[in-house]
Amino acid sequence: MRLFLLLSMTVALAGACTRLNQVGKAPAFSPTTGGPEVRAMMMPSQLPETRHDRATGNASLWTANRQSLLGDRRAVQRGDILTVVIEIDEKAEISNSSGRSRNGSENLSIPSLFGIPQRIDPLLPEGASLDSAVSATSSSSSGGSGSVSRKEKLTLRVAATVVDVLQNGVLSIQGLQEVRVNFEMRELLVAGYVRPEDISRQNEITYDKIASARISYGGRGQISDVQQPRLGQQVADIILPF
Repeated sequence: MRLFLLLSMTVALAGACTRLNQVGKAPAFSPTTGGPEVRAMMMPSQLPETRHDRATGNASLWTANRQSLLGDRRAVQRGDILTVVIEIDEKAEISNSSGRSRNGSENLSIPSLFGIPQRIDPLLPEGASLDSAVSATSSSSSGGSGSVSRKEKLTLRVAATVVDVLQNGVLSIQGLQEVRVNFEMRELLVAGYVRPEDISRQNEITYDKIASARISYGGRGQISDVQQPRLGQQVADIILPF
């Protein structure tokens, strides 16, 4: 137990020291070097490049080169860049209700049984009688209702890099965008898998065509820090049973 407390205090102090170093400073940008996007651009693609006939290319104004006027400039190989269009406007409403009720009544009386009740009644306490020997009434009811309402709207555009080309030709993409406004950093992350044929002629793809899409829109900074509960409160919410 002491070891657990010591480790917890060490982690808390380390986190506190890191946060204290950011006091009065704007959030630092993530390094643009060393990430998967840069590695994909630096390493050559494994796919064979499209080549055109040199004789035809020298004699014609139009070539099959990707840099030509009519060339296909869509992202197809490792290191290429494409634009991801994120337009989410979804609304979901779910409501349900249930109810149940039950009533029951039981009554047992012995008004006459060979004169026995009349002989026993004088011996009973005042007000007691065998005319209504047993009487029982029960009732129960239950009801429940619930509703869920969600509405999400997000419109963004971000450039993503092809970080890998799978054996079946599917492209693995990843993009990270950071914008700092005053002391608040806005972060946008998108990742997933796309088919080359789903990429438009404008070298764009919508988020609904990305398989295993991972889209994160958030931030870090002074405002986000205030909105988050303290570490101790988060731990207490997990550990405390009530």
